[in-house]
Amino acid sequence: MTKALARHKAADLVLFAAALLERAGLARPRALAVAETLVDADLMGHDTHGLNLLGPYLGEIEKDSMRRTGEPLTLADRGPALAWDGQRLPGPWLVRKAMDLAAERARSFGTATIVIRRSHHIACLAAYLKRATDRGLVMLLACSDPNGGSVAPHGGRRGVYTPNPIAAGWPTESAPVLLDVSMSYTTNGLTGRLHKEGLRLPHPWLLDEDGRPTDDPSVLFDGRQGALLPLGGIEAGHKGFALGLLVEALTSALAGHGRADPKEGWGASVYLQMIDPDAFGGRAAFAREAQWLAEACRAVPPRPGLGPVRLPGERGLALRARQIREGVALHPGIMPQIAPWAERFGIPVPAALP
Repeated sequence: MTKALARHKAADLVLFAAALLERAGLARPRALAVAETLVDADLMGHDTHGLNLLGPYLGEIEKDSMRRTGEPLTLADRGPALAWDGQRLPGPWLVRKAMDLAAERARSFGTATIVIRRSHHIACLAAYLKRATDRGLVMLLACSDPNGGSVAPHGGRRGVYTPNPIAAGWPTESAPVLLDVSMSYTTNGLTGRLHKEGLRLPHPWLLDEDGRPTDDPSVLFDGRQGALLPLGGIEAGHKGFALGLLVEALTSALAGHGRADPKEGWGASVYLQMIDPDAFGGRAAFAREAQWLAEACRAVPPRPGLGPVRLPGERGLALRARQIREGVALHPGIMPQIAPWAERFGIPVPAALP
């Protein structure tokens, strides 16, 4: 019988994570922005990119690889188009700051785009989307990490770029549609966890050193030179490869800093766009059209053996609501990673719910 996962109140986890980040040197507002983003990821089921990242983030702060203080530098500002140098400041805080500015500019210009170079890691992209759709806005978000290169181009056997996720959210007349898709078949976070636990992927989403498909994550570690397959895999990986290149163009290339520059450590190049439907066909008309399509998709009979059609984000939003009520079920490997930091900083670990 599988042991039930320990559950914690989401608010307790936020305060716990924020206290650790604050003790590590982040100002309270920045610590809260990072903590809320991480817990939001766990609430929606993205548990490799939630509190699983807290220990590594604390380590980065300790090494000064994630800067504690400072502000992003504005490199260009043409009203609806801006470029920032993030100066390796905390990624979730930078993205939230950019969202607020882009939302304000989108109200004036109809759309606003901010690219950020030299951000630190920005955690789970899906965790940001509801903050935009709750304002009636459409949001596009993408990121790459110039420091990493685990995804092979289609037809190749060595990694060149990162999983390069694209996320988007838009409102309907009911629940928003929220998508977060990597341009590789799987992620570094999941392969790292499975390798640590001695487990394998459900399908051959990787390449070994000789370019053969495999489900064994060990081909990525201990000096081996395996790679992640692009989205679409062996058969249709040209599509994921093309989209991965698009993300590189929108993030590092637009920001003017990336893989062609010296490596600076774990981080991100970011593309963020906000769109105000009122500047186009109107917010009510947008929501009506989006609602019609959502309902039409849900009404399609499911394939044999499958449940009803779900829209992107539907499962995550339902899980979020349930875990806010019943507590967040953390992956069993998360708290043991954080406990040494809690002991070191004298921060009590939140009690699990009975």
